[in-house]
Amino acid sequence: MKSLRSLIPIGTATLLPHTAQSVRRLEDQLLAHLSTWGYQEIILPTFEYLDVLAVGLAPEILEKCYKFADWASGRILVLRPDATAQIARMVAMGLGGEALPLRFSYRTTVFRYELEHRGRDREVFQVGFELLGNDSPQSDAEVVTLLAGLLERIGLPDWKISLGHVGFFKVLLAQSGLSPSGRKQAEVAAAHKDLPRLEQILDTERLPRSRVRNILQVPERCGREEVLEWGKRIAGKDSQLLKPLNRLAQVYQQLETTGVQDRILLDLGEFRGFDYYDGVVFDVFTSSFGSEIGGGGRYNHLVGRFGRDLPAIGLGLDLDRVFSALERGGQVSGNGLKPVLIFTSPHQTEESFALAQQLRAGGVCVIEETIEGSSKSALAWVTTVARRRGLPCVILFEEKKSMPQSVLMLEFTASSQKARQTRLSIQELPQRLQAFRYGNF
Repeated sequence: MKSLRSLIPIGTATLLPHTAQSVRRLEDQLLAHLSTWGYQEIILPTFEYLDVLAVGLAPEILEKCYKFADWASGRILVLRPDATAQIARMVAMGLGGEALPLRFSYRTTVFRYELEHRGRDREVFQVGFELLGNDSPQSDAEVVTLLAGLLERIGLPDWKISLGHVGFFKVLLAQSGLSPSGRKQAEVAAAHKDLPRLEQILDTERLPRSRVRNILQVPERCGREEVLEWGKRIAGKDSQLLKPLNRLAQVYQQLETTGVQDRILLDLGEFRGFDYYDGVVFDVFTSSFGSEIGGGGRYNHLVGRFGRDLPAIGLGLDLDRVFSALERGGQVSGNGLKPVLIFTSPHQTEESFALAQQLRAGGVCVIEETIEGSSKSALAWVTTVARRRGLPCVILFEEKKSMPQSVLMLEFTASSQKARQTRLSIQELPQRLQAFRYGNF
């Protein structure tokens, strides 16, 4: 028999009921909070025409795309590698409407090829949101403040948002004398905080030591107001360097007004990994996970690549990483509704089904099973089944023809080997279950 590893593609996941319900609940929490800020959910296509979407994708992302032919047209299709590029394409086509600004949210999956040894998923579950049609420090602050609210809403432990502006570092590189290829390599190294690689690139092109020193210090500049002060000393009177610093300072000041500044770390080396970012950028970190769990930034020129000039800013959260961080922090709740199992004899299936439907209408998860035998043997078997399956509660229809019809309710706890037995009329059962939070009547 083949090993299980060879039967499942590398970098994909199968979510079993407990995890699937927890992830869906997490998605619902995030989207519900986004809706209170006016962000409306959209559903994006799973695949696109490569020649259409490619104008919004960086070369390194294009290399990681899963591509295949459309049998009908002969054109090449691509599995969704990036939701932001899709939304930019959608808005440029006018599908989002004309009333600006536009606020969208989404839950989706992106697909990118990753080498096995890098340990990254090839199928990534995401929840994100985008604000299009507004280019102001206030809109930047809105997105960061909303991100902070999302993290608080789901109970993420000990989180920080790293906030920067790609313009400062890009200008430094442009003014350094680096070749175009050298600048691109330096940007990639900075995005990965790979200082040895960055230093190697700078040494290869024989730049003046003063410029090399300033560039190498940027990725290490992370903190509070002192980061902006250092940047302004480096900038002097250079308007090109001062412009991104001033924008970052305005956003930072706005975040003091919204009450999230204490969770913000300014990082002039924050660069992200996508070439379409051209303004404020940010990443989310938590002590319970070893790398960023999400991030985003401003991409004022991306929509224009598809034919409509429109400023925009947005972000995406990696749900697998968010879920792992929550799980490690002890913040993942139980497995949805507690199931109630109804056992009944073959002679009472009609009454059992009517009761099950009544309970389901009240939001209770109900499973029905038929049993045979005497009342005593049935009770023993039901108890064994409930224990084996870890069920907190079962309902047993008795053969007794009492009026009104009654049932035997068995409740199980980890602290006791004996089930708690309560005889109830069918009319009393919903209220009893509500008291134990089995549903909403």
